[in-house]
Formats: sequence, C-alpha cells, structure tokens
Amino acid sequence: MVRGTIFDIKRFAVHDGPGIRTTVFLKGCPLACHWCHNPEGIEPGIQLWYHESRCIRCGQCVEVCQEKALRADPSGGSFIQINRERCALNSDCVSRCPTHALEWAGREVTVGEVMEEVEKDRLFYEMSGGGVTLSGGEPLQQASFCREILKACKDSGLSTAMETCLFAPRETVDTVIPLVDHFLVDLKLWDGQAHRQCTGEDNTIILENFRYLAERHSHVTVRIPLIKNFTDAPDNIEAIEQFVFSVKSDIPIEKLDYNPLTPSKYRRLGKEFQCS
Repeated sequence: MVRGTIFDIKRFAVHDGPGIRTTVFLKGCPLACHWCHNPEGIEPGIQLWYHESRCIRCGQCVEVCQEKALRADPSGGSFIQINRERCALNSDCVSRCPTHALEWAGREVTVGEVMEEVEKDRLFYEMSGGGVTLSGGEPLQQASFCREILKACKDSGLSTAMETCLFAPRETVDTVIPLVDHFLVDLKLWDGQAHRQCTGEDNTIILENFRYLAERHSHVTVRIPLIKNFTDAPDNIEAIEQFVFSVKSDIPIEKLDYNPLTPSKYRRLGKEFQCS
C-alpha cells in the first residue's frame, strides 16, 4: 500500500484551479525559496509546530520530553525552546499539551485516506466544475504517492490539477501528464543566478520542463508569486511573460499576492523569515 506524507487537506479551495476544489498539500520540496508560503512543506518529514500564542507556560511538555529536546525559557523570545536535532517526534509532548500549543506539521496517510476526505465534496465539484488539486511543497517529490492519488481520482471520475514548480526529472513529469487535467506552474524568477540565490537551485530544468509540458498539455496556467524586492520587479515579470508567450501565446498568467500570515509559520517552526 502506497503511503505518503501530507501537511494539510484544504476543502472549498477556490484559487487552486477551476471551480471548488479540495487541495492536498504534500510534504517535501527541492527548492527552499526565501519567501515560501508553506515552509512546513519544504522538509519531507513530519515536524513539530509551536504556537506560542496558545501556550499557557505550564511546562508539562518539558516534563514529559524523554529526549530533553524541550526547554522552558521565560526570558527568551519564545517560552518553549525546541532542540529539533534531539527531538524524536514521539507524541508525549503533543499529547500532554492542554492548549494544543504543540502540534504536528505533517502526517503519514494512505491514498484511501486521502480519497475518503476528497470524496466528501463531490457534489460541489460537480456543481462548479471543480475537483482535486495536489500542491505542496512540491507534489513531484513524492512521485509514486502523487501518481496513485491521481489515478484514484481518475478512477472515481474526479477532475485533477497539480500545482508544481517543475523542478523534477523529465521522466517524472512524463508520468503525471496523462493523469492531470490542469497544471498550475509556478515561475518565480527569470534570472538564473537570482533564482539560485533565492531558491537554492538554478531554473534551467524548470524552464526546460515548462516548454516540454506546454507542448504536450492543453491546460497549463502560469503563476508568478509577487514577493516584494524579489519577484515583483517589472523586468522580472515582463521576462517571464515574454518567455511564456514565446512557448504558447494563449497560456494564462496569474499574479499571486503574498500571504501576510506567512511569517507566523516560520516562528512556529523556529525558523528565521528571510523576507522581513
């Protein structure tokens, strides 16, 4: 039985493809964008959230942590300090926390469990022309799990979409093309050096895969996240638009506003937000 790791299933999504959709967010991404809207999706494994605003400073989580990975620091910027290298991801602290200040970012599921959730809104899909969208993270990082979900959706008569950065081997892209009705492709930065500086990888593979995909699929939408001082420069947007239209002139381009709640996600993971 194929299993995978997800960090959310969002019902009634209206910005992840046509109609009303259920978006399944898969863990793991080959890029590490400074501005990532879903930093909990970058790491492939399960992580520990700490919601400081929920914490009542009772210290029970520290008491039950067998690995001594948690420490209370009343004078620090965050009351509970987490040594993530020592954390064994057992459930003691999460189970003991009375206010759910500690939670898991991610869980392992089967394809059947995903389908059980997405089937709940079949009526809305049929009424609106919606369906199921795979997002992340980067869905193609869990290619086998991704394909099995898409196959199950197809077998159930559900429309499929995928949000992807296309940083993946060509053969991986090939395996999902027949199973996806609509691709949402994120193109962030045109300049290869800037792309490497801001995401950790050059964009050559992405641009080559985009051209390959657009030549073989009739429903592709490009998305440009508008990140202040990074991707929102007019020259960058114009260069991406010129490239897209040179590949196929009728490909729609969407410009996505930045999520102002993103910095709080980094705090929950104990990570520094690099776009502040």
